[in-house]
Amino acid sequence: MGAARRLIPLALVIASCLAEFKVTKSEGQSSCRANLGGASQSEAHKALILQLNPNENCTWTLARPENKSIRVIFSHFQLDPDGSCESENIQVFDGNSTLGSLLGKVCSKHDYVPVFESSSNTLTFQIVTDSARIQRTVFMFYYFFSPGTSVPNCGGYLDSLEGSFTSPNYPNSHPEMAYCVWHIQVEEGYKIELNFKEIFLEVDEHCRFDFVAVYDGPFTTSGLIGQVCGRVRPTFESSSSSLTVVLSTDYANSYRGFSASYSSIYAENVNTTSLICSSDKMRAIISKSYLESFKYKENNLQLNDPTCRPKVSNVVEFSIPLDGCGTVKKVEDHSITYTNTITLSAAPASEVITRQKHLQIIVKCEMEHTSMVETMYVTEDDIIQNQSALGTYNTSMALFESTSFEKPILESPYYVDLNQNLFVQVSLHTSDPTLVVFLDTCRASPTPDFASTTYDLIKSGCTRDETCEVYPLSAHHGRFRFNVFKFLRSLGSVYLQCRVFICDGGDRQSRCSQGCVSRRKRDVSSYRWKADAVIGPVRLRRDRRAGFQNQIPGEVPQNQPFGSLRLFSFTVLFLNAVVMAAAVARHFVNQRTDLKYQQLQVY
Repeated sequence: MGAARRLIPLALVIASCLAEFKVTKSEGQSSCRANLGGASQSEAHKALILQLNPNENCTWTLARPENKSIRVIFSHFQLDPDGSCESENIQVFDGNSTLGSLLGKVCSKHDYVPVFESSSNTLTFQIVTDSARIQRTVFMFYYFFSPGTSVPNCGGYLDSLEGSFTSPNYPNSHPEMAYCVWHIQVEEGYKIELNFKEIFLEVDEHCRFDFVAVYDGPFTTSGLIGQVCGRVRPTFESSSSSLTVVLSTDYANSYRGFSASYSSIYAENVNTTSLICSSDKMRAIISKSYLESFKYKENNLQLNDPTCRPKVSNVVEFSIPLDGCGTVKKVEDHSITYTNTITLSAAPASEVITRQKHLQIIVKCEMEHTSMVETMYVTEDDIIQNQSALGTYNTSMALFESTSFEKPILESPYYVDLNQNLFVQVSLHTSDPTLVVFLDTCRASPTPDFASTTYDLIKSGCTRDETCEVYPLSAHHGRFRFNVFKFLRSLGSVYLQCRVFICDGGDRQSRCSQGCVSRRKRDVSSYRWKADAVIGPVRLRRDRRAGFQNQIPGEVPQNQPFGSLRLFSFTVLFLNAVVMAAAVARHFVNQRTDLKYQQLQVY
């Protein structure tokens, strides 16, 4: 009786396979002109096996009259393993022809399950094969769905050190035509161990119908660790701090789905203790075996503020904010240090003796140069152990269009007009509210490596450009504005680079409080906290109209028809050459060697 019960799912699988493979061809017969269903047909979903011959170029278009999108999944395919992606591939386009936007390109070199979604009710895909005489098979299924609708508990973001999640409706039958994505992200330095307590999906040798796919990274195009189905209980481990899990189901044979849990594993081998400093926190990591050598338990440890508790995995980690958990900040001799202490919780008042060593871990981060020096002192009664490492300040630079500095400009490159006002902000990302950012030097260059001509906007805290205005100190932001210009004898690209100082806002003797200082009076040798930020390119709008939107200095533009616009461009270039020749002549007459930039006027 039990054996007969186990044969029922197998019979269902065989029946479903026979029902779904509607375009299966005999060996040697191509599916190139197979009818996949179109606007005139009522099918809202379909599973297909496509067989291709050498030297084929096949195109199919999927469409329906309703205002729905299409999801197509190539859950299993066999293409030429030795072929290049240029000579043999699958390309998917958004729309009713290959002239639509390219959604993606797949070949045998790609290590993931390709899934594409259209923005409307039509989608086109094209398969091109090379001359190799091998068997090629592509299994795909597609279905139409309404954008904006979602299945409850279908995917999400998980960011704790450990957790669990299940397929929708678990332990009841999973929904049909579902595509769920879970993104797991833990702290840097950890790996993720993923355990499936149960997977109960449709059985198939290649997991073409219903499957769980696990990717080693933050995207569904990261390296595929495994694609599983049927009744299994696998375990996976990531190589980094992120992992992506996908559940994909078709339109038949729904089963229980899956139940999974994950935990974090600190990747590096920590024998005793380790310390990592960043702009907003200190991460003190303690080996469990080290604690066990003193017969301590992780729950007995505490910071200056005992309410701040550690995270426990295969190690014990205290994530200590620079402005909380009892962290002590000290400003001395142009340096800033942050200190906290990890100690054993106080013994109960009823106890009067102990035979355990008293463990005290002093955590200390010190800023130095363009990085931070980190030290940790571990005291075991009379034993002191020192450790050190390096970290960096986390700074960024962004462009804005107004003095409100509310919405950063995300375009890259960003196209502007000559003499347009441009607003720049350098930001320090830290949890310490007392720090301020001071703009020491900001310069521009036509190249991103700043190896050629440069032009100073700000130097030693002083403005060098007549249109440049530096705004007052504003906590974690350094701000200034200037009028857009371009470099002579180069394309219209401009890159910006700023060097900033980070100071304690309450220190009236700091470099940040001094403002503009001449070079000979300036003494920053003792300052330990500097950082650089770069942004660009900024390009002139006329360069975009002339076809330079994808060019950097040294690139050759693509051939274009020689029309009136091209003739006009050559005329402008000729006039610019005349102006430049006159400028060079004047340069030598006046014996000036520092002229690298010219402010252009708009008439």
